[in-house]
Amino acid sequence: MERKKILEVRNLKKYFTANVDFFGRPTAYIKAVDDVSFSINQGETLGLVGESGCGKSTTGRTIIHLYKPTGGEILFNGQAIDSQVGEKHLRQSMQMIFQDPYASLNPRMTVGDTIGEPLDIHGLPVTGERSERIVSLLRMVGLNPEHANRFPHEFSGGQRQRIGIARALASNPSFIICDEAISALDVSIQAQVVNLLKGLQEELGLTYLFIAHDLAMVKHISNRVAVMYLGKIVEMANSRELYSHPQHPYTKALLSAIPIPDPVVEAKRQRVHLVGDIPNAINPPSGCRFRTRCYDAMGICAEQEPAILDAGSGHMVACHLIHKM
Repeated sequence: MERKKILEVRNLKKYFTANVDFFGRPTAYIKAVDDVSFSINQGETLGLVGESGCGKSTTGRTIIHLYKPTGGEILFNGQAIDSQVGEKHLRQSMQMIFQDPYASLNPRMTVGDTIGEPLDIHGLPVTGERSERIVSLLRMVGLNPEHANRFPHEFSGGQRQRIGIARALASNPSFIICDEAISALDVSIQAQVVNLLKGLQEELGLTYLFIAHDLAMVKHISNRVAVMYLGKIVEMANSRELYSHPQHPYTKALLSAIPIPDPVVEAKRQRVHLVGDIPNAINPPSGCRFRTRCYDAMGICAEQEPAILDAGSGHMVACHLIHKM
């Protein structure tokens, strides 16, 4: 039985002004997200990965309207969220867990007030139930009820991120964007937070967009994975399929960088090394944006932008070489 699509992103664009003329009119744009499309089914996790600066965090922030989209369409439960009704529904049903647990919490607010703020904004519980709901949320994320009266500076990074998760859960959302939610944490704490997110997903039926650059952790939590490069998705497939049979040269390079905890195997395996850095998003390369770093680049790669097409069994790839074979 096919699951319902909870989120549909169609040709999403987000450009930032890079330069203006004497009259303040934009003359150049940073194309952070450029024509991105994907969907997420209810109850699943889509991992969004790529190098720093590829546009993955901007994609998440644009979906939730922290950034206003430059173009494209975003549908949440079949409804365009740019409409007034959609925007109001969005704020309660769609939440975000931010990357930095130190900067995302107000240092002047107690933990109880931080978690209770979404409840007050949306008017969810009656007055007598507010404290009970806050205690329930604290216990849900592995914290104690007495933590409600403390301030953020009294907690470790992992505990602060748990507070951020509790705040995200306060409005009973069905969809959560995890924007690099584990990258600022120690490795041992990362595993605890990911396991917590998986447990909450099973318990509450949540749907995640999990944005990260740690491909090993993304494999652990995601049902499907989308690989992003310079504002575009270059490959998307089932998690197991993508990790075992990567198609795009960029994906192969990313996966080859994942360390293997066996020194013998690690010493023998061959790394895929890319030349140079990500090009300038103001003036990206013609044709395929990855061609300037690709070891398999052909003449057509500079002339024509590859469309993202099915390479078999729903494995989507944007590469001239793959579709030529």
